[in-house]
Amino acid sequence: MSQEFQEQLISFLPKMRVWALALTRNRAAAEDLTQDVATKALVARDCFVPGTNFSAWVHRIMINHFISSVRNRREFTDMDSMPDLPVPAAHEDRTALRELGWALNRLPADQREALFMIVLQEKSYEDAAEATGCAIGTLKSRVHRARLQLRTYLTGEQKKAA
Repeated sequence: MSQEFQEQLISFLPKMRVWALALTRNRAAAEDLTQDVATKALVARDCFVPGTNFSAWVHRIMINHFISSVRNRREFTDMDSMPDLPVPAAHEDRTALRELGWALNRLPADQREALFMIVLQEKSYEDAAEATGCAIGTLKSRVHRARLQLRTYLTGEQKKAA
């Protein structure tokens, strides 16, 4: 089971990176979180019951680890020494993420796949084109159209004629 578990965990790393990036909103912190969770999953592999939801199990490890690390980093500061900085409300962040999810789901599947490979998985255009079985120019076109369409969905602005 150990080899099978390791292969399953390795194939799951890209999804873990996406989750970590959503939690941390920082690429370096997301990579650290992904590594920590992968390590914890390997250490706790005997606790995983084969045939159950691997995704949910790893996701719970990530959430628990993230919450623990936030609690451990918390610093108490005198409020008088804090600078007055405008901070967006948490509900605005949730609304923005919901709108982004809605916009991404409206994209055609080929554009969404191309955008995820290039933007989130940080694959090269060559690797992404090979993975999708299309020409590099086609992939670049899909990413460009996806970005334009997302901009239109999220800002309401239409593309201006050239």
